[in-house]
Amino acid sequence: MTSQRTRERLIQRLSEDGIANTQVLEVVRRTPRHVFVEEALAHRAYEDTALPIGHNQTISQPYIVGRMTELLLAAGPLDKVLEIGTGSGYQTAILAQLVERVFSVERIQALQERAKERLARLNLRNIVFRFGDGWDGWNALAPYNGIMVTAAASSVPQALLDQLAPNGRMIIPVGTERNQQLFLITRTSQGFDQQLLDPVHFVPLLHGTQY
Repeated sequence: MTSQRTRERLIQRLSEDGIANTQVLEVVRRTPRHVFVEEALAHRAYEDTALPIGHNQTISQPYIVGRMTELLLAAGPLDKVLEIGTGSGYQTAILAQLVERVFSVERIQALQERAKERLARLNLRNIVFRFGDGWDGWNALAPYNGIMVTAAASSVPQALLDQLAPNGRMIIPVGTERNQQLFLITRTSQGFDQQLLDPVHFVPLLHGTQY
């Protein structure tokens, strides 16, 4: 179930569903998603669906990973991206192959440690990790040309807006458990331009940390 043919079927589906960035599709094609899920679920790794990874978290649906990555990169190459929610490390791996540097924040230490191991095995060396509350971002290394949030915030965190560079782009799901929308926020000379995109379903962006 982790064969090349299975992966190709996923890529074909993503393309048919509207993912048009060929670089994004190629990175999804060559990234072994089965490495990022529990062994018992490896046979489902190339289905276009979210899967549980423990700690009430999920690995995002490949379509959503492709869509958010494509949106983040739509204005051109990015050299410094902040990811809020390392999770399994799968989205991190996709980003790391498309941007110069990824700074990834995770609030659940056990998930972060597993993600670090997986990403090291794939020899992805342009990622820096922080264990902390995603609502705070990572101010010490700001500003960022791109910010990707992989959990749904009840409102857009002010700290993340503050850490976005001029002309920087942020992709973030916002809303309640039952009603979430994906937003693209661009920092302009006048402030922030917010574009409402797709209805989505993510786990909530929680405060605090967990060991």
